[in-house]
Amino acid sequence: MSEAYSPIPELNLLKEFENRLGPIYYSDGFELREYNADSGLDTWSDHPDFLTRFIPFAQANGSGSDYALWRCDDRRDLATLPIVMIGDEGALYVIARNLPELFQLLAIDSEPFSDMGFHTPDSAEEHSPGHHEYLTWLHQTFGLEPPEDVEALWAERKELDDRFRTWASQFVDLGDY
Repeated sequence: MSEAYSPIPELNLLKEFENRLGPIYYSDGFELREYNADSGLDTWSDHPDFLTRFIPFAQANGSGSDYALWRCDDRRDLATLPIVMIGDEGALYVIARNLPELFQLLAIDSEPFSDMGFHTPDSAEEHSPGHHEYLTWLHQTFGLEPPEDVEALWAERKELDDRFRTWASQFVDLGDY
């Protein structure tokens, strides 16, 4: 039996980093959780066509929101699947087009909010204790940096979020998010 965290090499690398870093945050509110464990999606809908399309893998904030991969199709490279925010206050939307993009958003070191905005810390004192180590890991492992233009990322993922909302609305009421 494999001891890997998941079948996704990119997530396994993040898990190894998280394990080396120890019990400190490297991005505000984010923490890997048991791969494909219950994330409360059944409170949204118990329809199998809805539930089987998500793979939960991380806590998004300290109040109960999670991240999950959205199986929008049958591609084999799971790291290229969109990432959905399963909000504790009723939000359900695509937050990143793929894992590398989520990793970049984590480099902002800010919890995502239901309005899909991020607060960028003003100073180094406001960053999570492991933030600098995460930035180093992100660059060394994937050659990625924090996004220069978060608004451009939101615009780029909008079409995918619209597609997600159309699909999900067959099963749940998405409200105004």
